[in-house]
Amino acid sequence: MEDEYVEFIKKIKHKVGVDLSLYKEAQMKRRITTLRDKRGYADFNSYYQALTKDPELLDEFVDRLTINVSEFFRNPKRWDVLKETILPKLLENKQSLTIWSAACSTGEEPYSLAMMLKEDFPMVNYQIIATDLDEVALSKAKQGMYAEQALKEVPKHYKLKYFNEINQHYQVDSILKRAITFKKHNLLADKYPRNVDLIVCRNVLIYFTDDAKELIYHNFSEALTDTGVLFVGSTEQIFVPSMYNLSIVDTFFYQKV
Repeated sequence: MEDEYVEFIKKIKHKVGVDLSLYKEAQMKRRITTLRDKRGYADFNSYYQALTKDPELLDEFVDRLTINVSEFFRNPKRWDVLKETILPKLLENKQSLTIWSAACSTGEEPYSLAMMLKEDFPMVNYQIIATDLDEVALSKAKQGMYAEQALKEVPKHYKLKYFNEINQHYQVDSILKRAITFKKHNLLADKYPRNVDLIVCRNVLIYFTDDAKELIYHNFSEALTDTGVLFVGSTEQIFVPSMYNLSIVDTFFYQKV
């Protein structure tokens, strides 16, 4: 059974370009097995054959590989630090920013960034690159339609200004979409953007092996400008940031040095 799973992840790497050996095995294997069993396949061989023949099944599979749990302004106190400390520091000598929302899931994070910049830094030019491996999640992000629960941390005046209520859901106003470019990107395989002032990648790297995390942190560091900042999730503290030419500037914020 173990050999069958190893063979399955080799085939998946060839098929969709995702190396599942770089994810924590116990969590990933459990997640895939649950989905496989739910779809009625008794083993990984038969499940893989089905994935190669049914595009919808394959989309569902890739969607399950990624952890699409997101909300606007998740962990609000960290967003306060971003607004009051990090962004002003980045803007000391410039009036434009390139921001990368990496593993952006269904889009709540890049839209949160766009709202903050429009409201609190109206004179700043900015572009937000929002990427994810999961094309289903990216499609939802581009659509920008959310249930009310996702907006629980959105300030009331933001909600009134930047969302249109439609059938008990909330549609992001097109003004926020204009500065965001959504695109597919694999953190473990694809080329990284360059000269990024702020990278936001939160609550994703906990699912990767230590080797994979080291690779990603090195690549993030290379992607940043000389004084750029990496903003990570509340479970993703970097214990030796100097390994990646980073230094801690606040809890979960690391600056290139």
